[in-house]
Amino acid sequence: MNHPQNPSPTVIWSVAGHDSGGGAGLSADQRAADAFGVHLCPVLAAITAQSTTAVTRVAAVPADLFEAQLDTLQADLPPRAIKTGLLGDPDQVQALARRIDRLREQGPLPVVVDPVLRATTGATLADDALRQALVRWLLPRASLATPNRREALALLGLPQTDATPAPALAASLRALGGEAVLITGGDDGGDLSCDWLDTPHARGWLALPRLDTPHNHGTGCTLASGAAAAMALGWVGTDAAVLGKMLATQALRHARAVGRGAGPVIATRGFGSDPSLLPVLSIGDTLPPWATTPAGTTERPQGVYAIVDTAERAEACIAGGAAMVQLRIKTDDGTAAPEHLRAELTRAIAAGQRSGVPVVINDHWRLALELGAAALHLGQEDLLALDAADHHTLARARAAGVSLGLSSHSLWELCRARSMQPDLIACGPVWPTTTKAMPWQPQGLDNLAWWAHMAGTAVVGIGGVLTHDQLAQVARSGAAMGCVVRGLGDDPARSLTEWSAAWAQGRLAAPLPLPALPHPTLGQNPPA
Repeated sequence: MNHPQNPSPTVIWSVAGHDSGGGAGLSADQRAADAFGVHLCPVLAAITAQSTTAVTRVAAVPADLFEAQLDTLQADLPPRAIKTGLLGDPDQVQALARRIDRLREQGPLPVVVDPVLRATTGATLADDALRQALVRWLLPRASLATPNRREALALLGLPQTDATPAPALAASLRALGGEAVLITGGDDGGDLSCDWLDTPHARGWLALPRLDTPHNHGTGCTLASGAAAAMALGWVGTDAAVLGKMLATQALRHARAVGRGAGPVIATRGFGSDPSLLPVLSIGDTLPPWATTPAGTTERPQGVYAIVDTAERAEACIAGGAAMVQLRIKTDDGTAAPEHLRAELTRAIAAGQRSGVPVVINDHWRLALELGAAALHLGQEDLLALDAADHHTLARARAAGVSLGLSSHSLWELCRARSMQPDLIACGPVWPTTTKAMPWQPQGLDNLAWWAHMAGTAVVGIGGVLTHDQLAQVARSGAAMGCVVRGLGDDPARSLTEWSAAWAQGRLAAPLPLPALPHPTLGQNPPA
């Protein structure tokens, strides 16, 4: 996972407890770090006398030994991220908070807080004084906090019988000063394992099919340590939560029976390229559906995906052999439908109907449906702006055969797009582009290959495709189509002959390698 020119491994610290049964705590953290390919420095905060059936004793590491570990590591192995688990007492919490502040004086430092209060066996691991210290000193410094529902209620001083929904609990925890919260729901029952995500970038349920296994010891530690490893590698907390859930789910699949109680989960390498581990992210607080195939049409065109801004150019692209054509007409007010816009959409839709080439309407989806469009494309902002009536309208259109494409630039946007079961997902920008201002770093061909492998539906590579060789490389990635915009030139009917030939050439070449993990596409912001 490290840059080939920088052989030094990425370092993370886990400040947590030792589970003598080898299931949770630092043992699980080590397995998670190994799965990510980062170097874990295990800082011992507490020692438990623990097996798969009981916790008989918990003892905090003496204060001087705790501080000595931190001093020694900071001098030689400073962290790129810190994960916290079971801490021994309130003094440790304050000492760790001071250390985080000093380290952050030298630069941004993600901190993932797993507020361990109870063991899988049900044993209490933290008293009220420790709980209050976590709330006062550690949660305000958290880049991401990962409590389960019981821990969230305890941190907020609510009874375990309280029925406050997870979204409200997460909002209350964020109000304590933390940057992001993931309330894990692996113990809540149901067909899906749903975690409520609340971050500056996204809110919604992260969901995967629930695994029916009694062996789940260390799941929370694994998820939190995976998220910390991801943030150390440059991912923002929202994407880190996605990767952490993928790792924890894979670890559950490899859980093993040890002893008479709940056995440990076992995280291993390879989780990042398993399509069945990629979750969906709900739009809003309604639980998302789970499906591995798109709900609309199943045909998947292959070749050049042309984007134009007039119906005349759409007709030229059809004549030139484009596999799919998107009409994208920007207006000052996306809800307006002036006569020229109506006329352009009508002409382009008719051209698609005559030719059989899919013509996709971007932005003006309501008008497009009124005019009989067979294909739509929505950006993430458009997706989030949909209300209940809009979702109902789109669902009816999908059931009638209208295809839907969605944009994505990050892992969480890919997961959100998957919750709509689209026919096509755009991955971009593949290369730097000036056609649209955006905060995203280029995906590159490695991410595009990963998207094509993981998305579960057709993927189009979009952004910065200016040369025939670039399009050929997109074809090698496994993407169903490659997007050409400026490269169409003044005469798309003529230029598309060469673009289509480049695509065909790329398809004949050897496929690009699949990365174990994609790379981050959004830079981290320094903690507030």
